[in-house]
Amino acid sequence: MTDPADIIAEGRRVLTLEARAVAALEARLDDDFVRACTLVAGATGRVITCGIGKSGHVARKLAGTLTSTGTPATFLHPVEALHGDLGIVRPDDVAILVSKSGGSEELAGLVTYLARVRVPMIALVGASGSQLAMSAAVAIDCSVQEEACPMDLAPTSSTTAAMAMGDALALAVLQMKGFDQKDFAEFHPGGALGRRLTLRVSDVMERHEYPYLPVGATMRDVIGPLAAMRGTVPIVDDRKRLVGVVTAGDLTRLMERDDHFLTRSVEDVMTRDPRTASADELGAAAVSRMEVHGIMALPVVSEDGGLSGMVHLHDLIRAGAI
Repeated sequence: MTDPADIIAEGRRVLTLEARAVAALEARLDDDFVRACTLVAGATGRVITCGIGKSGHVARKLAGTLTSTGTPATFLHPVEALHGDLGIVRPDDVAILVSKSGGSEELAGLVTYLARVRVPMIALVGASGSQLAMSAAVAIDCSVQEEACPMDLAPTSSTTAAMAMGDALALAVLQMKGFDQKDFAEFHPGGALGRRLTLRVSDVMERHEYPYLPVGATMRDVIGPLAAMRGTVPIVDDRKRLVGVVTAGDLTRLMERDDHFLTRSVEDVMTRDPRTASADELGAAAVSRMEVHGIMALPVVSEDGGLSGMVHLHDLIRAGAI
């Protein structure tokens, strides 16, 4: 196959088949899914995930997703388990076993051991009548009509379906445990994700004697500060409470329609009740507000409306807020 159109058509065929396989899972969620989530959420030990081959890769990914969302989990290779690694298994653990056929010989010995020590087993399985499904406390049907592989051999649709079901289970457990953004940030302190979840407006705002103008100022007074303050000047009352902002855009529009713009009061030009930020909110939230309203900076105010400083979009982006 060398024709570009045929290559694109093949890619679309694969994506369509795998999307259908995942969509078909939705109708199968029932009380068994609830029981599986309840077992995982209530585990006082760890969640042990297991699988062979491509199912093993799915199980590894599931262990990572569970761990990063507040449920301690580890992958256990079924063969290595029978050669010394069973020592990590404890009676208060819960096991999740991933298998398309449910009849892998490599899983049989591990299943026997888990049953003997009474570790509850959850099977994400493609064959509901298999030995694994019957041995498990809960079996969730992850079967697919066909693999996306043109020979219907290589695990493709089946592994995608199993991975999606694992995600559904892990994120339902997340909700059951009340795992929130703060918890997520504690589990992901490093890298871009950690910065986005922990960076506060106070970390990047300009605060030290940030220049402002009183309500009695004129537009002549605004010109210098506009350049120094990157295009946004806060206007405050006699108690230093924010009452408005004047931007470079405001000045430009005024110049176009008024030859005497320099003598105009800032009160006539400023945006009253402007969008603001608080020092302790997430930088990502401030960025979102600026993007929605098309603004480049937000005055940072205290609970009583007092001006604390200014936070700029570019500073937040450079700091990793998005």
